Amino acid sequence: MNVKIEPSWKQHLQAEFEKPYFLQLTEKVRQEYKTATCYPPGHLIFNAFNLCPFEQVKVVIIGQDPYHEPQQAHGLSFSVQQGVTFPPSLQNIFKEIADDIGTPIPTSGDLTRWAQQGVLLLNATLTVRAHNANSHSTLGWREFTDAAITALAQQRQHIVYMLWGGYARGKAWMIPKDRNLVLESVHPSPLSANRGGWFGQHQFSRCNQYLQEQGMTPINW
Repeated sequence: MNVKIEPSWKQHLQAEFEKPYFLQLTEKVRQEYKTATCYPPGHLIFNAFNLCPFEQVKVVIIGQDPYHEPQQAHGLSFSVQQGVTFPPSLQNIFKEIADDIGTPIPTSGDLTRWAQQGVLLLNATLTVRAHNANSHSTLGWREFTDAAITALAQQRQHIVYMLWGGYARGKAWMIPKDRNLVLESVHPSPLSANRGGWFGQHQFSRCNQYLQEQGMTPINW
C-alpha cells in the first residue's frame, strides 16, 4: 500500500502496511470517514509520525485515543489545536510541568512544539467517531501502533517512555529498561490525578536529566 507517512517511519513499518489486518483497517477507517464525522481530519491521522521521524524520537508519550469533540484532535496525544480550551488532562500536565521545572503554563494546548523536538505523541488508536470515545479501538489501530513501539524498542535506545495510566503502563513489557528510561504514573485525568500519583512525580525534569546524561538536548517543555 502507498501509505502517506513520514519516510523513515514508512521504512520501519512497511511490513505492517502489507498485512491483512492493516488492509482491513484502512477500509474500515475510510468507510467511517465517509459515513460519520470522525477525528482527527484525515490528513492528520499520522501527524505524530510525520512531525517526529524515527531517528529523532527522544521521548514517547502514549495516549489511548483522540479527543472526540470538534476542533480538538489533530493527531497528537493529549494535544489540542490552537485556540481550543485545554481539556482537564492537559491542564494537569501543564500544572505538573510548572511545578516541576517552573515553565509557565502556556496559552496554547498545541503540542506540535514538543513533537518537533523529538516527542512522539502517540495515541494507541489513531481515529475516533465524533462524541464517542474509544469507538475505533477495535478497528486494528492498536496492532499498528504496537508495531511502532516495538520498532523503537528493538532498534533505538536511550529513549524516555512516559506511561501514564493503566493502559499506557500495560505497554511497559515491550520496552527494554536496561537501555531506556521508563517513567510510569497514574493518568493525568482529574479522576486519577486527584487521588495521588500524578502531581509531584517530577517526570519532566527526570526526563531532561536522563537526556542530558545521554548527551542529548533536553526538551523545552
